[in-house]
Amino acid sequence: MDIRKLRKKLVLGAVMLILSISLAACGSSSSKKIVVGGKDFTEQDILVNIVSELIEAKTDIKVDRKPYLGGSSVVTSSLQSGDVDIMVDYTGTGLVSVLKEEVIADADEAYRVVKERYDNDFGIKWLEPLGFNNTFAITMRKEMADEIGIETISQLKDHAKDLSFASTQEFLEREDGYDSMKEIYGIEFKDVKAMDPGLAYTAIKEEQVDISVSFATDGRIPAFGLKILEDDKNFFPPYDAAILVRNDILEEYSELEDVLNSIAGKLTDEEMAKLNAQVDLEKKDSKQVAKQWLVEKGII
Repeated sequence: MDIRKLRKKLVLGAVMLILSISLAACGSSSSKKIVVGGKDFTEQDILVNIVSELIEAKTDIKVDRKPYLGGSSVVTSSLQSGDVDIMVDYTGTGLVSVLKEEVIADADEAYRVVKERYDNDFGIKWLEPLGFNNTFAITMRKEMADEIGIETISQLKDHAKDLSFASTQEFLEREDGYDSMKEIYGIEFKDVKAMDPGLAYTAIKEEQVDISVSFATDGRIPAFGLKILEDDKNFFPPYDAAILVRNDILEEYSELEDVLNSIAGKLTDEEMAKLNAQVDLEKKDSKQVAKQWLVEKGII
């Protein structure tokens, strides 16, 4: 064979090999992407961004952020189907709304049950709790509660027929929601209005409704002068927040579990309420609020 032709073939082969390696490397890098999804309220938007900022700061994985996907059932179904890889959920939601179990008042036991069942039933792992309990709270204006003399949910029984109640649509439909609460406490409100979570806070503040279901870590509760009525019959289970990840994702990205568990136990009820208030009341960007918290804690 002509030496020039042989040399040309060797050079061409080397170029093709280099190109194929480069393309394979590019493909591998671009494929390292996961989806972090969240429910349709402010706290979840912040948590989606905390998780996403943490992953992108500590790994070479790219994150597709999908907050405000919908209610609990929508995001949980997306996680189970693989449309979402990671979400933050609450033990009470997993226990009662997803697994259809009875309320477990002990927080550690509730966490143990959901962790074990999700792993066995769905191939999803509950990581270590983040440190705060965002339980449902029944609220009313403090001034009104003091005037009527109401401290507990039970004490609403004699007044509910004259009071209006604002609720999210999801709370009206959940197993651990409105119908079960009515049954346990024996209350029947004059009027029930389904509202977006943000509108419910505005409605009770502006006296368009008298009672509302709220989230215990929402900064608008103290800011709007609302009072949380004591759940004196322990109707609501603990709602300890934790990051949920599909097992196949943890197997694919072995570094991910330690990275995500680095924020376990670091978010208190008070801190989560402050972060929520920064977005809802101070109108700060949730992504910036999330990143600032991670930096202030020395996590990234």
